[in-house]
Amino acid sequence: MRATIEPTGLTRRIIPCLDVASGRVVKGVQFKNLTDHGDPTEAAGRYAAEGADEIVFLDITAAPERRDTDLDWVRRTAEQVFIPLSVGGGVRSVDDGRKLLLAGADKLGINTAAVAEPELLTRLAERFGSQCVVLSVDAKRRDDGTAGNRPSWEVVTHGGRSPTGLDALEWIEEGIERGAGEILLTSIDSDGTKEGYDLELLRRASALSPAPVIASGGAGTLEHLGDALDTGAAAVLAASIFHQSTYSVGTVKEYLDRRYPIRTQTGVTA
Repeated sequence: MRATIEPTGLTRRIIPCLDVASGRVVKGVQFKNLTDHGDPTEAAGRYAAEGADEIVFLDITAAPERRDTDLDWVRRTAEQVFIPLSVGGGVRSVDDGRKLLLAGADKLGINTAAVAEPELLTRLAERFGSQCVVLSVDAKRRDDGTAGNRPSWEVVTHGGRSPTGLDALEWIEEGIERGAGEILLTSIDSDGTKEGYDLELLRRASALSPAPVIASGGAGTLEHLGDALDTGAAAVLAASIFHQSTYSVGTVKEYLDRRYPIRTQTGVTA
């Protein structure tokens, strides 16, 4: 039986993620041991043609290197791929956000800079609208295992390198209050493992968040994607299964359409 459409009327989204370093798509496990997966524009065009609902670009070395996002591949992609582009990495000011949007991004992903300066979320939302502001949260299970007999997660930044002491669920609530219109929630423990998403993390985040939650980190099978949507997530993001041609976007949509309302039209490229 097909699942009931969300109260918002939105279908579930399938989002390929392209981690970019030095102008190339890369992928590793927990942001380590990166391997090359080609040109960002070519990869985005391929996924759009397969029917992706959106593309997420993450310039994963921008924050650690304390530099702006490389705009060249953003411009090239926006000129050729006509589905929403969400770009994160290197946004540290309203002016950085303006440059990205002018280059063709539709949404701004904010992670490290928001932790350092939470008010940035508010300024970006006031200037560009909450629909443009995606709070990217990299969450790692705490070493002590539990908090009040329940697992807890800490926010980490700089590509998973730096612990912050922030509780991930509390940070999500604060981020939404400050203006974030969407949450990209990545389990650092699961990232790149292809062993499945952190379902409890997603379930608790989706229950408390009035903003859409995008599930990220750990997709390895079609069942993993369906399980993530079962937690209440509005979208599933994946990288390895697409880059390694384990599944096409079309195959994922065909499978998930049995359980959820899914957009079936093919993306358009130039």
